[in-house]
Amino acid sequence: MTRTLAPATIAAKADHYVDEISGGIIPPVNTSTTFARDTANQPMNAAHVYARDNNPTFVQAERVLATLENGEQALLFASGMAAIAAVFYTLDSGAHVVLPDSMYWGVFSWTRQYCARTSITVSYYSPQDVDSLRDALRGRERTDLVWVETPANPMMHITDIRLAAELSHAAGAVLVVDNTVSTPLLTRPLELGADIVMHSASKSLNGHSDVMAGALVTRGDHPHWQRIVSERHDAGAIISPFDASQLLRGMRTLALRVERACENTARIAEFLQQHDGVEVVMYPGLTSHPGHDIARRQMSGGYGSLLSFQVRGDKAATLAVLGRLQLIIRATSLGGVETLVEHRHSIEPAETRLPENLLRLAVGIEDVNDLIRDLDQALVQPG
Repeated sequence: MTRTLAPATIAAKADHYVDEISGGIIPPVNTSTTFARDTANQPMNAAHVYARDNNPTFVQAERVLATLENGEQALLFASGMAAIAAVFYTLDSGAHVVLPDSMYWGVFSWTRQYCARTSITVSYYSPQDVDSLRDALRGRERTDLVWVETPANPMMHITDIRLAAELSHAAGAVLVVDNTVSTPLLTRPLELGADIVMHSASKSLNGHSDVMAGALVTRGDHPHWQRIVSERHDAGAIISPFDASQLLRGMRTLALRVERACENTARIAEFLQQHDGVEVVMYPGLTSHPGHDIARRQMSGGYGSLLSFQVRGDKAATLAVLGRLQLIIRATSLGGVETLVEHRHSIEPAETRLPENLLRLAVGIEDVNDLIRDLDQALVQPG
């Protein structure tokens, strides 16, 4: 029955947990690092031998996430970057990977350094241009992996996942989609042909800015996935039981938080688009966004809680707007209950070519009118 339930019900029910001994409906935190064997030296529970393999607390969170993504299996990691690293660590030396040239800076930077050290060849494509992806795949003897991030952070570019899957599979490559910004409530890449979905679970999945976690979900059991399973076991980049419990708690309210944050973001995007102090708004929910039609086809229930906008003015004027914000917090991250803003040009190196007047807004669940008033007063030039 679980597969026929709505995502909001799946998340709220948290795998229909009821403790068989106490009847408690909240899963306990199992902190055991090892598990007993019987007199024949066999595990008393075949699923649990040692905490680096599995732990009841994070196994339950993995089941919920796999169901939300309509996947076969999920694995939790100590962070989003640990999950990403597991994907790349399991590539052979000399592999060819194709990455977007517009993506989260942490992934862009780490993959470039790691691939250079391991003789993995990297080609880049523009996520807005399908011909660019075709060109990156064309003429290669082999391509092992294609990476998609949509909506892309922070430029909010949209990639057609279904088309990317067709092109990747024709080239013999595994398609991995970073679904952090969208969440499985809005987009389910596995249903569109992706092989693996990645989440920085610290963001919207947890939703309370108090857990560091990453996740991978697979559409089916394939050789690359088996390598990833072995990599997590051998390297031990696992989530702690306490963080897994907090993540499971956070996912229970995922539907409510995503719905409210999407509504807030759509209102704010419309407000900013009409403001004299704003040059351009980057949000796929706006019909003026170049990727709106693709986003409308592959997203449902909203367009996410992340947007970027360019202030009308130079870097100094943009930083002045940032400094005048009173309610919105200046901090890195997204997907929490609180609204955060960041001047990404100050964070990322010049080579990313981010506009100096760009602000990234990660919208929370506060009253949207309060958020709009704060943005309005900050955008109005004093005097």
